[in-house]
Order: sequence, then structure tokens, then C-alpha cells
Amino acid sequence: MNLHGQVCVITGAARGIGLATAQLLVTRGAKVVLVDQDFAALTEASTRLPETQVLAVVANIARGDDVTRIVTETTVHFGDIQVWINNAGLARHRWIQDYTKGEIDLMLDVNLKGTILGSQAALRAMMPQRRGHIVNVISTASLRGIPSETVYCAAKWGVRGFTQGLAEEAAAHRIRVTALLPGGVDTAFWDEASERDAPKQLFLQPHHIADGIVRCLEMDDFCVPRELVLRSLDDSDFSVKPE
Repeated sequence: MNLHGQVCVITGAARGIGLATAQLLVTRGAKVVLVDQDFAALTEASTRLPETQVLAVVANIARGDDVTRIVTETTVHFGDIQVWINNAGLARHRWIQDYTKGEIDLMLDVNLKGTILGSQAALRAMMPQRRGHIVNVISTASLRGIPSETVYCAAKWGVRGFTQGLAEEAAAHRIRVTALLPGGVDTAFWDEASERDAPKQLFLQPHHIADGIVRCLEMDDFCVPRELVLRSLDDSDFSVKPE
């Protein structure tokens, strides 16, 4: 897809991976809709991008009426949607016995329900065009169970399974679906996720993930990058020393 002039929606766009992706997309000439529920952060982020190429929408992606409004405001302002990136996500790392019901509900609402609602809205908007690309930013936590991240893993495993089914259904309408699975990324995500210090020296930077997303989008429309795992060279499950 040639991204020049294409309308791209990004959730969780006020900072981190979402903002880095928006910054890269505008350099490609895309029109970018920044979605986030943090009004102050979203306003600040939008001022760092070209006004004519950006629309900021404050919304909670776990609410169906908010997701519908994202589509409406986007089409009124920019026109038909060609790209939808479900990036919004959060975590609370606890031992399973320590999770509150509120924390469990929050992670399932934002990570799983939010991705389902966003994908549903994107698919409905793209079906009349018989063209488009949905990218779900998931996590390598969808590949294995991780102690103290059990509920986060449950949500992300759910998103990965959903995305695989979505890809099959969307293909019938000539719409591409990509699951992007980052390992650790140095963002503010970790500030709320855990009270423990994250090993950020081993992590990727947001622009690495943004680059992966844009490369997938720019592939020929006939080619579907179904799943892409991105980890830093130092992010390993095993301790292996060179001989």
C-alpha cells in the first residue's frame, strides 16, 4: 500500500508505540487519526504533528459508542478509512492471588474487548471498499505464560486467537490483517504495569515497532504479513554465553 493520502486510525496514540507510528506515518504522507482517552497527552501529541494531516479523537476503545464515534469523526474529517491500528493496551503485573476484580476487568476491557470492538468497526468501514489493513499490536505475552502476568497473558492470548480468526474472515473481503507481537518496549506502559523495575536496557524503542508496522502496511496489497514477532537481540528466554 502506498500510504500517501491514506487515512489511518491509531488507538493508544498519545505516547509510546502509537505516537511513534503516527510520526512515521505522517512522513509517508498519510492522514492520521490519533485516538486516546488521555485528553491532555493527546492534545500535546497532536501539536507535534502537521495540523493538516492529523485529527485527535478522545475515546475509550472499550466502549462501543465511543468506537462508533471514532469512525464517524474520521470519515467526516478525512473520508474513508484504509488502515486501523489497534495499539491501545495496558497491564497490571501481580501474583494471581493479588489481582483485584477491577484490575482484571480493566485488562480484559482494554486489551481484549477494545481490540475486538476496534477490529469490528474497522472491518465494517472497509468492507464496502474491499480494501484495507487492520494491525493488532499484541505482545509476546501471547506466546507463553509468564508468572505475575497471568491476566495480561490471558487477554493477549485471546487477542491473538481473535486476530487469527479475523484474518480469515477479512480476507474474503480483500482486507489484510496483521498481528504484531513486540517483546519488551521502553515506554510508559511499564510505569503502571509493575512496581518492580523493568530491564529497559534490554528493550526495543517505540520507533522499532513503528518501523515494523509501517513496513507491513507498505507491502503489496496481495501480500499478507499475518504475524510478526519483534524482540531486541538481548531479549532472550535463555541465558547463553558465547564460547
